[in-house]
Amino acid sequence: MSKPTVVLLHGVGLDHTMWEPTAALLADRFTVITPDLPGHGPRPPVSDGVTLADLADGVVGEIPAGSHLVGFSLGALVAQHVALRRPELVATLTSVSSVCDRTAEERASVLDRLRAAEADFRASAAASLKRWYDGTDVDPDRVTRTQATLLSNDVGSFLNCYRVFATADSELAPDLGAIGVRALAVTGENDPGSTPEMTHRLTAALPDCRAVVVPQARHMLPVERPEAFVDSLTTFIGECAHV
Repeated sequence: MSKPTVVLLHGVGLDHTMWEPTAALLADRFTVITPDLPGHGPRPPVSDGVTLADLADGVVGEIPAGSHLVGFSLGALVAQHVALRRPELVATLTSVSSVCDRTAEERASVLDRLRAAEADFRASAAASLKRWYDGTDVDPDRVTRTQATLLSNDVGSFLNCYRVFATADSELAPDLGAIGVRALAVTGENDPGSTPEMTHRLTAALPDCRAVVVPQARHMLPVERPEAFVDSLTTFIGECAHV
């Protein structure tokens, strides 16, 4: 009997390697696919004006029909778009550390981070690492690898993708109620950007969604607390399989 498929979509400025701790825990029960989004990893840079639809179109070819689709941060917005536009590909939808329908204050904060990255990309990357990992017990080697991935980005391409991350939630918000698959929204209790409040906002917007908030975790939940994340994910998928 073939294993069910889980597809994991990474966040902005990262690549498939962010999923290594999660994939190792899933591999015995699932076929795990970890594509690189357009403009990330070895893929060519994306041009000015790239859209959420472009990012989704660039990855749907790697999502088999009936997959359990999981997206982290920007990847969560891409996954939500795929669930809306290509529902035959998605058995379940899991949004990890996802923003949702930002308030004016939340929008201003992320646009400030975009402007900071435009002004000094390396300083912006350092600030991201601090925001994600300070005060956690993540292995320093893993932090160093995340830093290397961030700094390897084509800066223009990163900024184009970050602009999608900063704005596309408002594009998605009016349509979230049309997502018909069962969904999970999970975030860390101490995530300052993709907050528990946003997770509850997403849960309320989707027709059939549950929220999980992992205590004392930050934004890089799948890296910081992979066991807790995988436990939430596999419990959810297992319950869906037995409905």
